[in-house]
Amino acid sequence: MRSRSRSAVIVALSAAACAGALSVPVQAAAAVDSPVSSLAWHPCAAEGSAPGSECATLPVPLDYRKPSGRTVGIAVSRLRSDRPQARRGALLLIAGGPGGSGVEELARRGNDVRKATKGAYDIVSLDPRGVGGSTAADCGVAEDDRRVLSLRAWPGPDGGISDGAARARRIAEACARNGGDVLRSLTTRNQARDMDRFRVALGEKKLSAVGTSYGTYAGAVYAQMFPERTDRWVLDSSGDPDPSRVVRGWLANMAQGADDAFPDFARWAADPARGKDRLAGRAEDVRPMFLAMAAELDRKPRTFKDTGHPLTGNLLRQVMQMSLYGSERYPDLATLMQAVRTGSSNDPLTVAEPLTEPLSQRDVAVFAGIVCNDVAWPRDVASYERAVAADRARHPLTAGMPATITPCAFWKDAPAEKPTRITDRGPSNILMVQNLRDPATPHFGALKMREALGDRARLVTVDAGGHGVWLDTGNACSDRAVSEFLVSGERPAADTVCRG
Repeated sequence: MRSRSRSAVIVALSAAACAGALSVPVQAAAAVDSPVSSLAWHPCAAEGSAPGSECATLPVPLDYRKPSGRTVGIAVSRLRSDRPQARRGALLLIAGGPGGSGVEELARRGNDVRKATKGAYDIVSLDPRGVGGSTAADCGVAEDDRRVLSLRAWPGPDGGISDGAARARRIAEACARNGGDVLRSLTTRNQARDMDRFRVALGEKKLSAVGTSYGTYAGAVYAQMFPERTDRWVLDSSGDPDPSRVVRGWLANMAQGADDAFPDFARWAADPARGKDRLAGRAEDVRPMFLAMAAELDRKPRTFKDTGHPLTGNLLRQVMQMSLYGSERYPDLATLMQAVRTGSSNDPLTVAEPLTEPLSQRDVAVFAGIVCNDVAWPRDVASYERAVAADRARHPLTAGMPATITPCAFWKDAPAEKPTRITDRGPSNILMVQNLRDPATPHFGALKMREALGDRARLVTVDAGGHGVWLDTGNACSDRAVSEFLVSGERPAADTVCRG
């Protein structure tokens, strides 16, 4: 789940994904150290690729029960160490999402990672099946149902979910009709197996890795399935790995995450340094201002001058939720609020309408495959109605969205594999790093991951807000802890806290 790349929307939507297919069951542990096709590396051609980076396509089984059967292509990339004498292995960047592109992640931050790790690794990554340059997945979902507010299925102003339930059913049915075997193969466990095939293709006995957001769960699943093949393992911004809920729990936790992170935005918005753009004289006045503004837009939406589309209370809430991912996004929300509070309620808004573009078919399909293939969701619509009502009362900032219905409620098949239970069985080689006020993967959920891993892990908590820590927030203490671990193998002796 990253906020500083094209995956921002994917991260924000990760737990509200669409549905429609069945994961591929695998009885065996998956890839072993048997030969696979050599990788035909070539210079990466995509815009923004890191200079010197190489790309290739890795064939992997569509169904790991049939290793000689149909294959799908996994787009992979590599940025070689610039200090061969210091090289100790390969460091895998596991992107967030579900649906984040690892190839884009390497292009965006590969040079920074190589510098921070002093050339100790070839930096490598992959696009999970269905994503980016890998074999595509497609649900054939209508454009209106691929818009952010549609996929998030925000409850109506009165808390009703009937519109969201109807949309969720449409998406699930489209995925069932159109997704096919590729969609049915999209699971976190299959992503872990694909990662291990990549390890074999690279000729590495072990991998080191940095997983971020959803990538922490994919990384934890790999470390559970293949513990002896992990070297130095970093989980940056983790969610609760409870196998009975997995993504449903991550979505539910976002309500508290927004409550935790909003005060940081409020302090920023009330800072005298904002000048004429200051929203309030006191930080404590910003939250009631936001709630009142959203409620008024529920009753009477404003209109964007450039598109004629409405600014509803839910669109304001969506911008708020995504703006909390990092302070560089605070102006997105502040600008919108400033536009609403100035001028007549009948005047069109002159600011640009946010979130106008629908997500791609690939993004929607990967959400479907991962979110709904990994674990069964409740099917009783009334249970979601009750959950939304309770969540709206407890967490008015998010107005019940984290508890709302998703297409997973109308999933056509049961998951073929049980979700992975993360345990303390395995080498003690994991370092977790976490912001204290994370809006997407709140700290209390990360503590559940820490508890599950036991002595396998150490946790570095940063007294800061935002989503994503290492090389993102500029916190020298946490950056140093992760970088030193990756270079030297030394972790803090015990869980520790870095000042923001």
